[in-house]
Amino acid sequence: MIANNINNNKNNNNNNNIKNNDSYLNCDIKLNQLLSDTEPIGTIGSPSSTSEISLNILQNAVTKKLIGELVIFRYIQESKSHYSLGQITEIELKNVLLEDPTIKSVARQRGLVNPISGIQDTHVGKLLCSAVFSNNKDEDFFETSLLGTVPATGTYIHVTNDSILNSLLEKYLDKIFYLGYVYGSQTKLPMWFKHFGDGIDGAGEAYHLGIFGTTGSGKSTLAKMILMAYSKYPEMGLFVFDPVGEFSKDVMFDNSNGSSHRLKNNDFSLDIKEILNSLGKKFEIVNIRNLILDRWELFEEILYESSFFPNLSIKGENKRDAVNVLINEIKNRLHISLTNLVELESFQQILDILRNPNIQLLIYSTSEPRARLNTVLSEIDENYLYERFWKPICQLFHYRPGAQTVDSLLKRFTNDEKPLVIVDLSLQSAHHLKLDYWNETIQALILKRILYGLINLGEKSWQQNISLNTLVVLDEAHRFARREKYENSDFENLRLTLLDAVRTTRKYGLGWMFISTSLSSVHKDILQQLRIMFCGFGLSLGSDLATLKELVSDHNALKLYQSFTDPASSFNTKSRKYSFMSQGPMSPLSFAGTPLFLNVFNSSETFVKENKLLSYKKKSISNSLTYTQDNYDF
Repeated sequence: MIANNINNNKNNNNNNNIKNNDSYLNCDIKLNQLLSDTEPIGTIGSPSSTSEISLNILQNAVTKKLIGELVIFRYIQESKSHYSLGQITEIELKNVLLEDPTIKSVARQRGLVNPISGIQDTHVGKLLCSAVFSNNKDEDFFETSLLGTVPATGTYIHVTNDSILNSLLEKYLDKIFYLGYVYGSQTKLPMWFKHFGDGIDGAGEAYHLGIFGTTGSGKSTLAKMILMAYSKYPEMGLFVFDPVGEFSKDVMFDNSNGSSHRLKNNDFSLDIKEILNSLGKKFEIVNIRNLILDRWELFEEILYESSFFPNLSIKGENKRDAVNVLINEIKNRLHISLTNLVELESFQQILDILRNPNIQLLIYSTSEPRARLNTVLSEIDENYLYERFWKPICQLFHYRPGAQTVDSLLKRFTNDEKPLVIVDLSLQSAHHLKLDYWNETIQALILKRILYGLINLGEKSWQQNISLNTLVVLDEAHRFARREKYENSDFENLRLTLLDAVRTTRKYGLGWMFISTSLSSVHKDILQQLRIMFCGFGLSLGSDLATLKELVSDHNALKLYQSFTDPASSFNTKSRKYSFMSQGPMSPLSFAGTPLFLNVFNSSETFVKENKLLSYKKKSISNSLTYTQDNYDF
């Protein structure tokens, strides 16, 4: 009875407003009809402001789950109908009579105080408005507006659904992308990811993104979904640095028959290769096998970490001296290029250098280790030393079939149709290639070399008034862009390069996505430059929470974030929830700058279906270089 009376009053109010205001057009009538078909869950209460709306929960809704729900209310502003949307961030129960000390004493003894307990309860919510729309009189569609006044108390508030959101965003539905549902709801949260160039689908500038959360919070899955959103644009390049192999393992080749297969990631098995083929997006998965290195500092570090010098009895601190002396002789006296080091003649010259008494004196100051070195050099199988240790290292710097230079790889991002490139720098990939000397320093040096190339490419494009229109994804960002300085000079140079890049490359059309398990470990300068941020479970304690409070000012939003549950605590994979707090211009419902909360799809089939990712006309990508598992003799 109460609900029916409420609906009748609400419908009468809406009809009266429509009759009394001739500014209503078809879009208003349609949306008002949709609102009339939904039961209100509350009304605007007091006190309320343009930054936070107080919500009086109606009796029919007090038993419903309301936290995180996306709601909508209609009001008149400047003689036009406006519709404001936001998420409920808090529900508070009040019973003024039970707060009296005497009544509290009775309640302590009896438990229930009739007719006060339950009957006199009031439920008050907090509503964080994130978007406002008004009707465009000339073209009959909804456009963005602002909450310039506080609507009257008693204004009905409704829970949104897909039909209401589709009606509001009808003109932009072809640009909408879905990552999941409104937090705690089955209503899909509309989002959009625009490329960094100009045009109707472009943002006109590059964005920096961040995805943070503890291990198992769904960071990598969310990042892959966002990559698929950007892959819809052939003019946008995507470059993924994969230090742990998280991205590249999703698409690999079966060595037995050449057919592709997927490595399933728990219950979310996203077939990236199939989606990219459907979208017509060119892609490459590159590892150290098919990348030609071209820097002496890389050769020096790889030679130092290899077993070449230990097989010559040169170990410990003397190994670094031997490397420095040998590189100096090669560059300044022998003038051998990096690409020619693999030749047997070059190797013979290297051994002659090590047999030189003057050179040995620079490595060892005493005679006994020099004598031991000469003994080893005279007895060792030179062919074995060359084939087993020297050649595999130098082959990385030599032109070989199926491999390409860093510059030629990056040059693909100057084409009109840009690829998605995943650079697999993982330890597993190196072990598969029998690179037992692989370590984080070598990984950082290769990363720095590619970063310099991307930045220089972006600067050249900018000088030609061309946007590079590329997003660079860096997984495990806390390892390379941490707050504290590194003692290792190579890591420190990489860190400074990243810090400089986030400040300067936006104008080049070069954006960055940082993925990390820790928010507080990433440098503050990077966090402050992020336009779009997703925070998953696991940042609600200690320094991570303190950093989060610096980035998100609304305390009610933080309270809602802290209520996230650990996905690992679910009884099964189907009920698992991957919750994220998002902030920035990634949704048509977030232009007010307030956070939005969502549960990411936990099924790849749902994700693909809702975004129609396999309905595009399939194209042949014949010039794609794909990660292969064949053996290559280094």
